[in-house]
Amino acid sequence: MIPEIQKILYTTDLSDNSAYAFRYAINSAKQHDARIVILHVIEELPSNIKALVASYIDEEEQEKIAENNVTHLMDRIKKRLKIFCDRELKDEPESLDRIESIEICKGYPADEILKRVNDLECDAIVMGTHGKGIIRNTYLGSMTKKVLRRVRKPVFVIPLPKGETDITFHDF
Repeated sequence: MIPEIQKILYTTDLSDNSAYAFRYAINSAKQHDARIVILHVIEELPSNIKALVASYIDEEEQEKIAENNVTHLMDRIKKRLKIFCDRELKDEPESLDRIESIEICKGYPADEILKRVNDLECDAIVMGTHGKGIIRNTYLGSMTKKVLRRVRKPVFVIPLPKGETDITFHDF
């Protein structure tokens, strides 16, 4: 028997056209009478960048600056996603009730997605993918691959369109 989908984790990197996958998440939620958790991960700085910054600013000062910036950034992203949801679902306000929460965290995207899908008890993931390079339609994005290799839940991978669509995050 196929498990019932009651909660969907919609992941977004907020890049142009990544909101395109949101429509798929909403559609799936309607079809399954499910709830949606929106997740955005603020990516950790690579260790080589941290080391470079450490040569100019001591570690304690770095942490203080980073904590202030991340807290401010999380608030801005959460507001941006709320405005986006309100705008995208203005013609069907009942779908707004399907959004259980908007989660913003800091970490490595694939790791956080895998952790949150279990912690939040989600039954499926909806995520967009950006194929890059000349053979963009042949390969999935590296982060998407990392999630697919390790996840034990259904994942709906939405290829994001090239160019501008009528649904982007950049104008918020």
